[in-house]
Amino acid sequence: MLNLIIRRLSVAIPVLVIVASITFFLVRLAPGGPFDSEKVVSPQVLKNLNEVYNLNAPVSEQYFDYMFNALQGDFGPSFRYPGRSVSEMILTGLPVTLELAMYAVLFATILGLIAGITAAIKKNTFLDYFPMAIAMLGICMPTFLLGPLLLLLFGIELELLPVSGWDDLPGDKVLPAITLGAAYAAYIARLARGGMLETLNQDYIRTARAKGLSEFKVVMVHAVRGGLIPVIAFMGPAIAGLIGGSFVVETIFQIPGLGRFYVEAAFNRDYTMILGTTIFFSALIIFFNLLSDIAIALFNPQARSS
Repeated sequence: MLNLIIRRLSVAIPVLVIVASITFFLVRLAPGGPFDSEKVVSPQVLKNLNEVYNLNAPVSEQYFDYMFNALQGDFGPSFRYPGRSVSEMILTGLPVTLELAMYAVLFATILGLIAGITAAIKKNTFLDYFPMAIAMLGICMPTFLLGPLLLLLFGIELELLPVSGWDDLPGDKVLPAITLGAAYAAYIARLARGGMLETLNQDYIRTARAKGLSEFKVVMVHAVRGGLIPVIAFMGPAIAGLIGGSFVVETIFQIPGLGRFYVEAAFNRDYTMILGTTIFFSALIIFFNLLSDIAIALFNPQARSS
């Protein structure tokens, strides 16, 4: 297990450095700057701002200074929010984003497993075709389309749920969680169905049935452990994707999370905020992938040596 963690980390650290490096140079290639605005700024004020934030130094010098500080956990100050550091803003928005991701994970896992296991047990019946068709629709429908549709239907037309906010009104977390988790529920359903079908055809399942065990016990005790390994492998990237992909949902529903900060930073050319959140999201993706690898190794010992 320790060797598995060391191997994954030996790959993860260079990946983080590459991601940070590419992001650093890409944001500086984008038109405009962090202090461009509708308000006219005098050349002297602009010069002073560039000196304060070291933007007048050569790009190579800026790069090495930033990377040196980032390796120590210092992502620098926000250009657009004076007096606030990027680390502080990340810690402010992260709890909201994690809470949203948690609700989305619960929705996706419960719905996906129920649909996938049912489809596998009832293979080639209506209870197989219908949930898989819905799953395909969920995979094909992007978040930026599903969110407004749910908002219009349940928020405006039926007036059942709030259309924006977080912790302001009862039920204001339902639509964002469904919007964010719908596609992942569809993936989990298809993976669960495929894994269960493969497991249900194994010899030890036929042996369990021959011993006279009930179908419920065969499925829930013997088949689930092996059949859900593809789902477990998917959960690490899925959780990371839910956290990293929350910026669309947070923007649609006006949720004050880390994803919304990221979008605002992109529009404001807030270099340090873009870099800090990109590195942080990348680290989360690597972390949850590592957790997924550990979970797979626990469920399937043969995977420990791979």
